[in-house]
Amino acid sequence: MHSMDLSPNKSWTLFLDRDGVINERLIDDYVKSPDEFRFLEGVPAAIASLSNIFGRIVIVTNQQGIGKRLMRLDDLTIVHDLMISEIENVGGRIDKIYHCPHLESDHCSCRKPETGMALLAQKDFPEIDFNKSVIVGDGIHDMEFGKVLQMYTMFISQNTINNSLIDLQFSSLKAFAEMLDVRC
Repeated sequence: MHSMDLSPNKSWTLFLDRDGVINERLIDDYVKSPDEFRFLEGVPAAIASLSNIFGRIVIVTNQQGIGKRLMRLDDLTIVHDLMISEIENVGGRIDKIYHCPHLESDHCSCRKPETGMALLAQKDFPEIDFNKSVIVGDGIHDMEFGKVLQMYTMFISQNTINNSLIDLQFSSLKAFAEMLDVRC
């Protein structure tokens, strides 16, 4: 567990989960098209604020809807292009999006909680230091992903969860950004 002297700067990397952190999670379904994608309240502005603090911001998202043949990679690309455009329109940025299209049953090394997407990000951006990284996610698998890599783990939930994998908990990405904006 990290001491919570969290003071990120431009040498730090922010890893974001997507569904439930950036956009509304669809229960027992997948965001398959732009009309199904809805930002959670305040997220584009929060990412703009976080863009001023972190040197890199990447998204790591499990997208087994592709593996289930409920959507195509092209569908995911359209959703992500729209998301990035709206974030950029308010002054934010996403440096790269990594997704795992495989089924949970495939036991793929890129599917969280496995660390494959983080290792790909570090290959693309060699300056990434996992000890100077934060993962923000809404699932315990996101926290496991972060802990294996010795990242700071930020859990997004409306309900308080006691779990040793969680360093800090927030009600939203907006609340996390507001806390950092005051501290940094």
